[in-house]
Amino acid sequence: MTEFNTPKTTDSERVLSKRDITKLGLRSVLLQASFNYERMQAGGWLYSMLPFLKKIYKNDKQGLANAMKDNMEFINTSPPIVSFLMGLLLSLEESKEDRKTIQGLKVALFGPLAGIGDAIYWFTILPITAGITASFCKDGNILGPIIFFLVYLAIFLMRIFWAHTGYTLGTKAIVKIKENSEVISKAASILGVTVIGGLIATYVHIDVAAAIQVSSGHSISLQKDFFDHIFPNILPFGYTFLMFYLLKNRKASPVLLILATFVLAIIFSYLGVL
Repeated sequence: MTEFNTPKTTDSERVLSKRDITKLGLRSVLLQASFNYERMQAGGWLYSMLPFLKKIYKNDKQGLANAMKDNMEFINTSPPIVSFLMGLLLSLEESKEDRKTIQGLKVALFGPLAGIGDAIYWFTILPITAGITASFCKDGNILGPIIFFLVYLAIFLMRIFWAHTGYTLGTKAIVKIKENSEVISKAASILGVTVIGGLIATYVHIDVAAAIQVSSGHSISLQKDFFDHIFPNILPFGYTFLMFYLLKNRKASPVLLILATFVLAIIFSYLGVL
């Protein structure tokens, strides 16, 4: 992608107000508004940030186009704290930081934030709250649904806090980022590639069900006794790179590849291969 040298924004020239960041926190609820298998939350992510990107790049159509393109890349993170990452990255967009640095930080951070947010909210706070309030409901106590609603409302309103925290952290870190932009960009890219590599093993599952009969009552599982011994997850790894090759070099349609994956999965499952 062509790099454009855009003048840096100083603190006195910032265009986003505290009210804008509050709105960002509220708009982050739209993160999953266009959830899909190709880019996961990317559509909702961009839609949440778009008014503020337009404000930042008011007189720079090419800068806005580059920002929109980058923000439509794959992302899948925890909705309750996504506003933290949005605020952080908007502060960097506002300061006209290098696009590779911004994109690298986004890719590097969305995975860990997903783990933290899911562990705190979906697996800890809400299950415990639901268990306690359900016991109230069992006894006919109206406090049960009221308490659960208030806790859920608090989690929702925390989006505003996380947006301001991320934005403030970003503005404070900008000096350090400018001083070490090359190192940070490289480190973020490496971490981002590592996160994507971990996501391949998490999201892509290919298990061969077929087995080779070697003697009466004894068979060898192609998955457990062959593929897993050579290279665990070698099939998801290989299939992912095949999709990447078709997308990158053959310009194949993502929708067509998704449909082909569904069809192949159904056929091989029916034949007993997978």
